[in-house]
Amino acid sequence: MKLLVVDDDAMIAEFIRLSLKEQGHAVDVAHAGTEGRTMAMVGDYDAVVLDYMLPDVTGVEVLRELRARGRWTPVLMLTSRAAKEDVIGALDAGADDYLVKPFEVGELVARLRALARRGGAGAPRGEQVAVGDLALDRLRRTVTAAGKKLRLTPKEYALLEYFLLHPERIVTRTELLEKVWEMHFDPGSNVVDVHVARIRGKLQRAGSSVAVATLRGAGYMLTAAAQGD
Repeated sequence: MKLLVVDDDAMIAEFIRLSLKEQGHAVDVAHAGTEGRTMAMVGDYDAVVLDYMLPDVTGVEVLRELRARGRWTPVLMLTSRAAKEDVIGALDAGADDYLVKPFEVGELVARLRALARRGGAGAPRGEQVAVGDLALDRLRRTVTAAGKKLRLTPKEYALLEYFLLHPERIVTRTELLEKVWEMHFDPGSNVVDVHVARIRGKLQRAGSSVAVATLRGAGYMLTAAAQGD
């Protein structure tokens, strides 16, 4: 993952950076809210770790501005403020998760992986995501196609959610294995193809006009009109 850490405590920021780097992630660091806001606006990050209390503006203010400008990169709010009203305020401002200091690095990494699976920079983060007649309710974890509810396994749901968060864009097998299965690319694995085939079958049986097209040599694309195999 490519991550951004925004924390004014240099020791904590460096600890997080080194811990995430050891896990194989690329990490940028900002020590002020305005700097972090600018980096989050121009950078293509999988997720942002954002401190609540910053020297110039609060993390909540940074978060509100990012969301107002249409930046939907997943954000994990990191803070020592554990009061319920602070948690609610951060979530209402657009935070995707909230972790209180002190924390375990393993938990931080796991939470970031979960957030990154659901979409990177530019992806819509609302409760309802739809393409054509295919709609996904992220709060209730339900999916309908052509008005019919689809019965999906947890992995099928995660895969279809990822496609819906990145519509009309080529998504490679490597990307899906990393984001949905959390594993490095295995050229001999057909797990993605099997799950895509199952989703296609369910969409077709529901009478949906939405399709997952195969772009040979490139990957897949979710589209409201079939464009390939």
